[in-house]
Amino acid sequence: MKPWLAFILLASLAQPLLAERVKDIATMAGVRSNPLIGYGIVVGLDGTGDSSQSMTNQSMATLLGQLGVQQNANAIKSKNVAAVTLTAVMPPYARPGQPLDVTVSSLGNAKSLRGGTLLLSPLKGADGQIYALAQGNLLVGGAGAGGAGGGTQINHLSAGRIPSGATVERSVPTALGQGDFVHLELRESDFTTASRLMEAIDRTFGKGSAQALDGRVVRVKAPAEPGARVSFLSKLENINLNPGTPMPRVIINPRTGSIVMNQLVSLEKCAIAHGNLSVTVNTETDVSQPNPLAAGETVVTPKTDVEIKSDKGELMVLPSSATLNDVVKALNAVGATPQDLLAILQAMKASGALKAELEVI
Repeated sequence: MKPWLAFILLASLAQPLLAERVKDIATMAGVRSNPLIGYGIVVGLDGTGDSSQSMTNQSMATLLGQLGVQQNANAIKSKNVAAVTLTAVMPPYARPGQPLDVTVSSLGNAKSLRGGTLLLSPLKGADGQIYALAQGNLLVGGAGAGGAGGGTQINHLSAGRIPSGATVERSVPTALGQGDFVHLELRESDFTTASRLMEAIDRTFGKGSAQALDGRVVRVKAPAEPGARVSFLSKLENINLNPGTPMPRVIINPRTGSIVMNQLVSLEKCAIAHGNLSVTVNTETDVSQPNPLAAGETVVTPKTDVEIKSDKGELMVLPSSATLNDVVKALNAVGATPQDLLAILQAMKASGALKAELEVI
């Protein structure tokens, strides 16, 4: 079997769908995380920082001015400093004083952030307000060394993390629903799952406790008192149900040639012929040199050779396949490379032989 398709066979061994908890397939409306972003300066680099970056120099001059040191931005020539972007995620119900992990990424041409220290920097939300402050020593999962003639690098050196490197300074109000209801939002819209979710809630809390508003949102009656509502939601999110059957799907990444299928993909009987066409053009230059005593001129004549090669593509019949294991065997029988298989799958989908949705990422 082709090694590049072997990994998708694992999906064919999957067990039938088991009951899942509500918390695994749905989220509570209004309960969400909030991304934060900021700009900062990393110092203490061993000559691997930004070089001749006006943005970095201006930032350093502004910082020094705030600390009482007046410095012309054009006079700063240090390579131990780098301008960086900061990103973090503020979880629901975060309170002032709670630590957050921070990801630090280089903005300029710094060679490495290894060994650097982030100076105190604000993290802002989408509304422009400051919600956290970040500072600390970077952890960079890589190493590198080099000289005038070359260098060696392991992993990525222009980005790193600061565990618990930010502290929440402002909380974001998160309401547990409004009025007498809370709303559950399915992670994937499906009318069957929404209907089964409503029925499971009614079995647990009584008829009429839930109402499916559409294929994604289910409205649930909940106690108004905060303490009782928290206990109610704890019981609600642990209800078990059998969700609807997912859609047969083939995920294609044309940049890497990766193909992933779920266990519901099937094939109708079809015939496939596939071959590769390659065109090679070689150009050689012939020089005609006249006799030294003659009055002629040197003439350069290009000679072009074009070779066209078409690999043999036999017509193969793929049988109707009801399981993923059979689909993998049928596709392996074609003997195509991952890039060729991308075109084959698209053609099979267009002909109606592939019973799945194609998704390109």
